[in-house]
Amino acid sequence: MSSMDKTMKFNFSEEPFDQDVQSVLLSVHEALKEKGYNPINQIVGYLLSGDPAYIPRHKDARNLIRKMERDELIEELVKYYLEGNKDK
Repeated sequence: MSSMDKTMKFNFSEEPFDQDVQSVLLSVHEALKEKGYNPINQIVGYLLSGDPAYIPRHKDARNLIRKMERDELIEELVKYYLEGNKDK
């Protein structure tokens, strides 16, 4: 079996939703809404591409989101979503 066929294990902390991530995402979301953008589309565009041009400079949103690692943002979003939907 080649190494490409093996499942890799990714470890992360089992902490609740990170307040820093939450406050950054909420601030960026608000800045995007104020500028008339679809916040979900813009944040997803940034998370997938890493291109900060998806996030405006308005209210320092671009600098705020760039201070966080994208994988950390994605990790927290997935964790938050799954924890909120595990009883469904």
